[in-house]
Amino acid sequence: MSSKEFEYLEHTADVYIVAYGKDLNEAFENAAKAMFNVMTDIDKVVPSVKREINAEGVDLEQLLYNWLENLLILFDTDGLVFSRFKVSIQKKDDHYVLKGEAWGEPFNPSKHPSKTEVKAVTYSLMEIHDEKGNSYVKFVLDI
Repeated sequence: MSSKEFEYLEHTADVYIVAYGKDLNEAFENAAKAMFNVMTDIDKVVPSVKREINAEGVDLEQLLYNWLENLLILFDTDGLVFSRFKVSIQKKDDHYVLKGEAWGEPFNPSKHPSKTEVKAVTYSLMEIHDEKGNSYVKFVLDI
């Protein structure tokens, strides 16, 4: 397993991310960290406000997409940036369910540097690898 939580990969126009974890839960948590770190410096985000975020998907790719999209919607509608996440993924019958928690605070331009605007999550180059002790997710953000 990588000692890094996430890293940015080469991409011509958008942001290509790989997020690592000891399991898929941690990889999804680190994917969210990576996305918010594209938008601002998450080290400056105090985890003082908690939001519950749930997502479902017919497969793990749709689950990852919906998880990140739901977080992006919270940023767009409530102006919240997050720096800490907790995820629990379960397979239920013919689909996956994610129960998540995110901690952060309202975006404040004098405290949080504006980096790159994320327009959308995409399925482009999406890849999910789940192996005990070595999971990762790859995805592209449209900027």
